[in-house]
Amino acid sequence: MNSFRRLLAVATFALAATVALAPTLAQTGPPAKPAAAPAASAAPVDINTATPDQLKALPGIGDAYARRIIAGRPYTAKNQLVSRGVIPQATYDKVSGSIIAKHPAK
Repeated sequence: MNSFRRLLAVATFALAATVALAPTLAQTGPPAKPAAAPAASAAPVDINTATPDQLKALPGIGDAYARRIIAGRPYTAKNQLVSRGVIPQATYDKVSGSIIAKHPAK
């Protein structure tokens, strides 16, 4: 009889937990979308005028690449970052949609 009471207690607990969690389990809908990347929604960064911190906010650009980009100014086209050997192609591929190279004033 004692084991029957234990079984009844476990079953009662399981039923109560199911009833308590039913509203949570019943909620359906589309899964939450991840937040958009900040670089995708922000204005493009001008590699001719950007500060080191603005450059370092780009994916794959750290202190060393930021210094190299600044040292190589001015640029007439953003792809000069690769053609001049400032950053590798893989890094350029990550940032190319987020950068521009405005022509410096003469």
